[in-house]
Amino acid sequence: MTASTTPVQPLPAEVWELLKAGNARFVAGDSKHPNQNAARRSSLTESQHPVATIFGCSDSRLAAEIIFDVGLGDVFVVRTAGQVTDDAVLGSLEFSVAELKVPLIVVLGHDSCGAVSAALQATESGVTPTGFVRSLVERITPSVLAAQRAGITSVNETVEEHVKQTAHRIVDHSRVLHDAVAQGRTAVMGVTYRLSEGRADVVTSIGEV
Repeated sequence: MTASTTPVQPLPAEVWELLKAGNARFVAGDSKHPNQNAARRSSLTESQHPVATIFGCSDSRLAAEIIFDVGLGDVFVVRTAGQVTDDAVLGSLEFSVAELKVPLIVVLGHDSCGAVSAALQATESGVTPTGFVRSLVERITPSVLAAQRAGITSVNETVEEHVKQTAHRIVDHSRVLHDAVAQGRTAVMGVTYRLSEGRADVVTSIGEV
């Protein structure tokens, strides 16, 4: 990762419009695959100036650059199964905001999430997985419980609740992110991806978007 003096970044709403337009092209089967040539690659050897951070699930069907039709240097991507947070994730998000001056963080979940399904199953059965998968499930369980308190039981609706909870959690747990949002330098959006349609829908937003 290379930090340097950054140009003036667009507003969070402008960044979302760019991502939304790229997603619309992807849904329509009309992706332009921008910024993916040799010239773009060469231009990024000394610095990077992404306009958004995508914090999403590691699922192989959720490649952020593809579904938003962006290219090299456009987005700073952080991925974990079930988009669970830990110190490394928060540090990566803080780096993108404090050093790269990214104006928008997108928390990206998706339908039929296996990690959320595992947390649902563990909550219902009382039996948690073994190994480090247990840690993933334990970090998702608060979102599952919040969904159940709201009368939500399906996997996909629980994913939406988990996206909302995660978006608020990263702002609450990180002073860097909290201050950036409070000062209007960064906004956070929670988005869910529909596997069958390829559509990315906003389910929550924090800050000025």
